Amino acid sequence: MVAGSFVFGFALVPLYDVICEAAGIRVNAAPSTIQASAAGVGREVTLEFISMVPPGSEFELTPATRSMKLQPGQLYEARFLVTSRASVPVVGQAIPSVAPATTAKYLQKTECFCFTPQTFKAGEQREFTVRFIVAPGLPQDVDRMTLAYSMYTVADAEPTRLAAAVARR
Repeated sequence: MVAGSFVFGFALVPLYDVICEAAGIRVNAAPSTIQASAAGVGREVTLEFISMVPPGSEFELTPATRSMKLQPGQLYEARFLVTSRASVPVVGQAIPSVAPATTAKYLQKTECFCFTPQTFKAGEQREFTVRFIVAPGLPQDVDRMTLAYSMYTVADAEPTRLAAAVARR
């Protein structure tokens, strides 16, 4: 029984990755190396931007642009405004998700504030940029996608490390 529980615990990690990829959550958690191309010229796809803030969150997250029309293969950027509601320094992590989930692998982020935790001073407001390319291989029947971000507090951030990071900024 103990050995079975131990093996099951280790099996959950790859299973979690598969479920997250299938659901479009935390896909492309590192910069993509995709290059811009003219392969999607003439095709138009609408990308909508939304934010979801969990109840009791210490952050407010707002997309600067609600949607944009783009051509697959071209490099684009969008901005998000993040405000800390906390009264003390806090570390936050943005978590992206893409809908429909089957299109998540086609939205390739080359630069994103979601790749690393972000340190905020109390009440600080900052603008972040996400740069991305919608891969030309996006299925032809897809003409609309949604990129959503949620912002969560990183609970295990060490206060001394956090204070040093805020002081450096």
